Amino acid sequence: MSLDLNLRVISANSGSNAPTTLLIHGFASSAELNWERSGWIKHLTGEGRNVALVDLPGHGSEPRTNPGSWAPSAIRAALTAAVESLDCGSVDVLGYSLGSRLGWEFAAYHPHLVRRLIMGGPASIDPLAAFALDQARAFLENGEAIADDYTAKVMQIAQAEPDTDSAALFRLIEAIKTEPYNPAAKVPTAPTLLVAGDQDDLATTMPQLRRLLTTAGTESAVAWLAGRNHANAITSRDFKLRASEFLAG
Repeated sequence: MSLDLNLRVISANSGSNAPTTLLIHGFASSAELNWERSGWIKHLTGEGRNVALVDLPGHGSEPRTNPGSWAPSAIRAALTAAVESLDCGSVDVLGYSLGSRLGWEFAAYHPHLVRRLIMGGPASIDPLAAFALDQARAFLENGEAIADDYTAKVMQIAQAEPDTDSAALFRLIEAIKTEPYNPAAKVPTAPTLLVAGDQDDLATTMPQLRRLLTTAGTESAVAWLAGRNHANAITSRDFKLRASEFLAG
């Protein structure tokens, strides 16, 4: 059975020939949390863009829990099917956090489907590779304290959302760990914008992605958001304005 990413499309407020924008949310988030509550959908549709939203496996208010692999390659295949089902040619892609990793790989392996790529809060490494699954499970099962700071922070964020399905999140992490992130393995050819808060500890390796793009000859740009961190960069008005300027190119 193929992966179901709960695809839905929101039409632009006015007629436009602008490419559809595919939005890919981060881990322990959702299309609603990353893109609706933060004003991105209103912003993009107001500019005449149709928006395609996906909820990753185990995420969202109606989480899909398909059998089979949830590895990044399976998600990439599902994204491909979703974009092809839109019958709109290539799309612009905006991903945040885990969505940036997935966006990078999607654009790299399917260049004919991606016109432009925006990566928010990106890293050249995969933070989820270090997530301590055993500690997180022990915390949920019997209240044992989580010793690993990163794991504790992710769990705190995840539990803040009432719809969180912890078992599904753990399953996704297990699947992600089977396919380590190696951005150098294949580099996107689509023009790419890298955006992060200048207080984002997870984005300290973002310059490495820029170097990979430059070496590959891919057009790229970087934007640092003053005073923003990994949690709140997504709500930045400056982020939206930088994205609009880039997508108009």
